[in-house]
Amino acid sequence: MARPPRFDVKQLLDAAVRLAAAGGPAAVTMSAVALEVGAPSGSVYHRFAGRAALLAEVWLRTVEGFQEGYFKALETGVDARQAGCAAARHVVAWSRAHPEEAALLLYGAEDFGRADWSEEHLQRADLGNQRVRASLASLATALGAEDRQATERVALAVVDLPLSLVRRHLRAGDPLPAHAEDLAEECTAALLGSLPTASAPAPTAPAAG
Repeated sequence: MARPPRFDVKQLLDAAVRLAAAGGPAAVTMSAVALEVGAPSGSVYHRFAGRAALLAEVWLRTVEGFQEGYFKALETGVDARQAGCAAARHVVAWSRAHPEEAALLLYGAEDFGRADWSEEHLQRADLGNQRVRASLASLATALGAEDRQATERVALAVVDLPLSLVRRHLRAGDPLPAHAEDLAEECTAALLGSLPTASAPAPTAPAAG
């Protein structure tokens, strides 16, 4: 029976996350990842075609892990307003539970070399973006947001506001305060409170297929 590989993809990506959290995307190189886990460079090249593939996987795994819980949060609650508040809480709670991954979200896909990604990686990224847009549109509809200003209010409430709260502390190198989830929910509820209805059912995140 063949021995399992000593250094698997998860170990290498975990190492890449640590490097990116500490030094930004520029710190993630094939040799740096190998050194971080004590592996020969060949182990990294065996699992990733090159640095562009490594960076793509680091970014996509992080974002997809975040989005999985975010979509679930949008299905929480008896009405759309509660779902929006749950999504805002998720942004903070996930960041608290995954501080190194959250540090990566201070950057963007372009910082992780999107211009050099393979077509497969680009399709994964685009699918995730499409699901986010569709879920936000569904939430806005459920909340009765009918014009541009109202839909902007929804995006601000459930995306921009909780992310800005997290990023302020991350950039300062401070831990998230104990009240951060409650504060995010309170602010989101206030923004969504002026929309016409909270009686519609919470939206369901679209399938990935």
